Amino acid sequence: MKILVLNCGSSSIKYKLFEMTSKEVLAQGGIEKIGLKGSFLKLTLPNGEKIVLEKDIPEHTAGVEFIFQTLTSEQYGALKSLDELNAVGHRMVHGGERFSESVLLNKEVLEAFTACNDLAPLHNPANLKGVNAVTALLPNLPQVGVFDTAFHQTMPDYAYMYAIPHELYEKYGVRRYGFHGTSHRYVSQRVCEFLGIKAEGTKIITCHVGNGGSISAIKDGKCVDTSMGLTPLEGLMMGTRSGDIDAGAVTFIMDKEGLNTTGVSNLLNKKSGLLGVSGVSSDMREIQAAVDAGNKKATLAQKMYFYRIRKYIGAYAAALGGVDIIVFTGGVGENVNACRQVACEGLEFMGVKLNKELNKTIHGNEAIISTPDSKVKVVVIPTDEELMIATDTLNILKK
Repeated sequence: MKILVLNCGSSSIKYKLFEMTSKEVLAQGGIEKIGLKGSFLKLTLPNGEKIVLEKDIPEHTAGVEFIFQTLTSEQYGALKSLDELNAVGHRMVHGGERFSESVLLNKEVLEAFTACNDLAPLHNPANLKGVNAVTALLPNLPQVGVFDTAFHQTMPDYAYMYAIPHELYEKYGVRRYGFHGTSHRYVSQRVCEFLGIKAEGTKIITCHVGNGGSISAIKDGKCVDTSMGLTPLEGLMMGTRSGDIDAGAVTFIMDKEGLNTTGVSNLLNKKSGLLGVSGVSSDMREIQAAVDAGNKKATLAQKMYFYRIRKYIGAYAAALGGVDIIVFTGGVGENVNACRQVACEGLEFMGVKLNKELNKTIHGNEAIISTPDSKVKVVVIPTDEELMIATDTLNILKK
């Protein structure tokens, strides 16, 4: 059973081809700069070697077609023909309240998904382009949508509602939806398998931290709260996003800087976070290099980033009434040991004891990094959203 996973952005398409019997990755890569000069496909060969194929890719259908050609090419192919493909699973960003689980894509589902475009104007139309491209090229191939927001649909109303006039929720669906749901679902399930325990009766806090970041509180395998909101801007400080900010500060800045809604959205989403505070970069590796060189703004940015994680862990331990497991995942969570150490500092009162020496040695592999006598297990679990999407796709095909 061969399943292709597509993650379509406004000017990019990432892909991974799985053989689901063994869960082996047969091919993977991505297209960048769709519709721009210098567009290319970068693929990773089975031996780890990376190859760049340059080609003019004016829009998404041409991009998907190029991926199909590469998958079946004599030189880089993993398939003899596209007939070997059983289905395509798509990462779909915003499913609103309509979708609480992954679904087989049909006309009715796509109309409901399109109705959520206002909630994710950058992401949803791009996701839809990927679906339409596959339909145009392989009209009979089953396609499945896996929604970033679906896992968080189990949040209670008192957790997802904003304290604004209720009619704004009724008219426009203004509420907290949360994102990174596929990642939070994967690592919360995987950590239970890794530890040999059941999700039922377990309180887990999952920290997906990277250039984008969010934290979720998970009880009995279900999400009860998450840090992102109506959009992916709320919550943690991120690479270029501000995270939590006083709405009054936003209107104050708008008045002082003469910004309209587009301008302030650009400021908070693309010019803030690590980049905005440090003035150096949105990349934690470059921030760390600047910290090591004595850059005070970079040091402040890093401290703010780590502190927000610890604050949310504490808040969600309170929301859950305790915590059994804290999971770190995402680019920073998996690879930056300083992030995990600082985020856990001061949590001893909750029963968290980090094995600091072991923590320093863990980079992107599954590991328990708490001490044997720690009441709370602290665990690193690399995320695999693509495998989760492929698994959902397989399960829907079986139904």
